[in-house]
Amino acid sequence: MNKPEAKDIVMLFDRQTNKKHIFRIEDLTKAYSTSKGQIEKEDLLNTEYGDVIKTHLGYEYILLPATLYDFIMKKLNRLTQIVYPKDASYIALRLDVKPGDTVIESGIGSGAMSAVFLSILGKTGKLISYEVREEFIKNALKNLRKFNLDANIEVKNRDIAEGFDEKEVDAIFIDVKEPWLYLEKAIQSLKNGRMLGVLVPTVNQVSMVLEEMEKLPLIDIDVSEILHRFWKTNHQRLRPLDIMSAHTAFLIFARKISEKIS
Repeated sequence: MNKPEAKDIVMLFDRQTNKKHIFRIEDLTKAYSTSKGQIEKEDLLNTEYGDVIKTHLGYEYILLPATLYDFIMKKLNRLTQIVYPKDASYIALRLDVKPGDTVIESGIGSGAMSAVFLSILGKTGKLISYEVREEFIKNALKNLRKFNLDANIEVKNRDIAEGFDEKEVDAIFIDVKEPWLYLEKAIQSLKNGRMLGVLVPTVNQVSMVLEEMEKLPLIDIDVSEILHRFWKTNHQRLRPLDIMSAHTAFLIFARKISEKIS
């Protein structure tokens, strides 16, 4: 049986409008209300994923498990610009994040990138997040709790100008306004051979980061941006959508080497 549990975040998919309703079952008192009628909590728990579920007015939805992508794009409470999935997946791959790793990030933002890291790190990994703004921490942790991803994160409410406590971590990701100021401190906490990632939105910031990276024991440096274009799904008139998700950020990656290398 493939039925949801109370702690699951689920989606009601409306096939007529493509609208998605996303919520956690245990947050409901008795029922979930839509403009097309109510669905009882008990009915949600007794319906298998992928099946039709009807409101009390007879309107049909498809019950589905919400993915992390769905949650980030539709339900994440945003106090900041987020790292979008098109960038987050590439960041995690380029940083070679694996189950059991220890990863540092700064800052936490609204928790979108944190959620991606934590979903990969699993029960044996750990994310250490440095964030100077307490309101961001509270909001991000609330977001992570909604998707049951708050178990293996340690948040430190402080400025990274003071440096990082950890040593020999597996990856570091920096998403702050002036990352070049903290690169030297970051690589002091990074294992030799492992990856450092930086996200910045503007070209002049990229230049500042590259200038600082050239002074440090870093190789394999690259800069990229990711453009994501959806297509209309009508097989008779297949063409790109008029609007696309273009530039969101520049992504900079580098690999740390031993300082003994001249």
